Amino acid sequence: MDYPEYLRSVPKVELHCHFEGTVRAATFADLARKHDVALPTDEVERLYDYDTIYEFLKIFGMVSSTLIDREDFARCAYESLDDGVRLGSLRYREMFFNPTLHTRRGVPMATVIGGLVDGIRAAETDFGVRCRLIADVYRQDPPEVARQMVEEVLANRVDELIGLGMDGAEAPDPPEKFAEAYRAAKAGGLRLTSHASEDAPPVNITTCLDVLGCERIDHGYHIMSDDAVVRRCRDEGIHFTCCPTSTAVVYGWPDLTAHPIRDMVAAGLNVMLNSDDPTMFHTDLGSEYIELCTALGYGPETVRTLVLNGVDATWLDDSDKTAMRDAFHVELDELDLALMGD
Repeated sequence: MDYPEYLRSVPKVELHCHFEGTVRAATFADLARKHDVALPTDEVERLYDYDTIYEFLKIFGMVSSTLIDREDFARCAYESLDDGVRLGSLRYREMFFNPTLHTRRGVPMATVIGGLVDGIRAAETDFGVRCRLIADVYRQDPPEVARQMVEEVLANRVDELIGLGMDGAEAPDPPEKFAEAYRAAKAGGLRLTSHASEDAPPVNITTCLDVLGCERIDHGYHIMSDDAVVRRCRDEGIHFTCCPTSTAVVYGWPDLTAHPIRDMVAAGLNVMLNSDDPTMFHTDLGSEYIELCTALGYGPETVRTLVLNGVDATWLDDSDKTAMRDAFHVELDELDLALMGD
């Protein structure tokens, strides 16, 4: 077993993956034809080409516009988890979705959630992978729209729907704007996270922790510019769900050796790796491990830490976490032996 195969094979959880950003390009084209949505190009392999986060968000919205029927959501959720298992040894995912990108087009919340649940239940049956859902506030929505979305989510809640998050372009819309929506979500029993300090200063991290009540932070790269926030997050054991490829592309880090993830790990922060919007950035969960760990020279010991950080950061109950950690340790031990045997 060579090292790339090892990295693809290690068992993984994923906590930062956007449903709409996992739609296969060919499926996007199929759904566009089904619903008469005009595409920017007839070349499927070029559908996910863009240079800035704003171009990406435009395509992200276009993909969302092709998701209309319950079976559309089910198909894409199923395919997403299939890709995660085949390409990254995915065992468990907590997956974001953006309700208002769909409900504003007249798609009922029950259709969105019902379709996603159909897909993830079918994937669990067929592949053994488990998945839970996190409804995301879209930062460019007004606060009252976000609050209404939370109310609709709670009214249509199922067991698989466990949390509230927040995404979109961060710089123009700081987290405190959505404090009311987060209070409502917490009162309704949802767990809380948010994209923070992805393209904005570390104060957004402290706002998410202190004002919104977030339990973990998605991205967080600009934390490294504030030593006090680094110390706090390290001391409090805050988990960071990091995404190497997508952010390196969008923010122009020349290669992964320059990515702030390296400094976050070195500073003792609880980092775990994710694919973010894998099909849209021409990557997958296994490739994220291969590319980052190879670029930064991480050996099996650091890989094990990254993997188990992911387990610890999940919103599973303690008994499920313990069982998963134990199972992962066994698999990792076997993979370590296979790697050494090479």
